[in-house]
Amino acid sequence: MDMVDNDKEYPLLLGQAGPLEGQRWKIKKELLLGRDSECDIVIPLRQVSRHHARVMPSADGVLVEDLGSKNGTYLNGALLKGQEPLVDGDELQISLAQHFIFLSSDATMPLEGLPLEMIKRRLRVDLGARRIWVLDQEVDPPLSASQFSLLQTLYEQPGEVVSRAKVISAVWSQAAEGVSEQALDALVRRLRDRLAEIDPDWEYIVTVRGHGLRLDNPPI
Repeated sequence: MDMVDNDKEYPLLLGQAGPLEGQRWKIKKELLLGRDSECDIVIPLRQVSRHHARVMPSADGVLVEDLGSKNGTYLNGALLKGQEPLVDGDELQISLAQHFIFLSSDATMPLEGLPLEMIKRRLRVDLGARRIWVLDQEVDPPLSASQFSLLQTLYEQPGEVVSRAKVISAVWSQAAEGVSEQALDALVRRLRDRLAEIDPDWEYIVTVRGHGLRLDNPPI
């Protein structure tokens, strides 16, 4: 298993929900995903086939292919058939049991590239690499995709109140019409809990009753 270091030269697979949550892999060669111990990315779950899928660099970018698995491989929620190219932010699911996010190399950005005013804030977000620091401590394991989308929506409009409708649309996209207020409230609570694991003394996500949500991210 090839864990990522600080080199940003290669595209990445970032483990999300599942037993590999928080782990990262460089895609500098073909990676075999499956239950077999000889796979490059071993997913120790019975519903995962021994050789389930593969991710491979090519002249046209990075491709993903299901290897005839029993329970399927999903790309952005759709069952994968044949080979498909991966683009930045794609969500890959192995048998709906282990989730990954694909990050293209040109989307990652070193911490030094962040604006000075953001470096000196309590909370810092590297939007390209989807990494978050609270009081200089990285949030690990990483946030879920929906938690990150919520935080990104507020982070990109610092100090502004974002309406609940706009937040729901940004997080749930095309499925936004079926999302309840209770679902948003539950997501906000989970995000607050994750940030409070590092900084329990500050409430970053502020509810402005009758208007929406705001990120409170003061300088340090």
